[in-house]
Amino acid sequence: MKLLFDFFPVLLFFVAFKLTGDDIYIATAVAIAAGIAQSAIFWFKHRRLEKMHVITLVLLVVFGGATLLLQDEVYIKWKPTVLNWLFGLVFIASQFLGDRPVVQRLMGQAITLPRRIWYRLNLVWSVFFIAVGFINLYVVYNFDTDTWVNFKLFGIIGLTLVFIVAQSFYIGRHVTHDPEGGENN
Repeated sequence: MKLLFDFFPVLLFFVAFKLTGDDIYIATAVAIAAGIAQSAIFWFKHRRLEKMHVITLVLLVVFGGATLLLQDEVYIKWKPTVLNWLFGLVFIASQFLGDRPVVQRLMGQAITLPRRIWYRLNLVWSVFFIAVGFINLYVVYNFDTDTWVNFKLFGIIGLTLVFIVAQSFYIGRHVTHDPEGGENN
């Protein structure tokens, strides 16, 4: 259910685009409204906002707003690239700042891995995010808007799922069993 909630604005963007005869401006307005609604619902339910929702909403409002104000769809098409590159940079920065990389902070309560594996995994996630940003730009500049909208929903999610499955095989080879349930080496 959380996964569906996290993709709520993207799903509504896709549905609005398809139902309006490929009107990216209406779809963009729907996505902005959905992002605001998503944050409001989360706030009222938990009395806090998740960083990912805030970052995504800010980028959606900025790039979506530019798309609507300037009537140029390229801005909303750049949003996934900027978001992925931002995540990639945060993951890279965490390799050098703080006591644990981001991937360990996100997954460290669920599994135990050797420290070097956490750093390697974090670097691979960084590369993945940056690569997805470049792939998005390739689709933006080499295909029509309808293809990009399909890629935004199915391509990016598909790439992410394949990456997560591949990552799980890698993680499985390195998981250590910590009887204390502690975080890691």
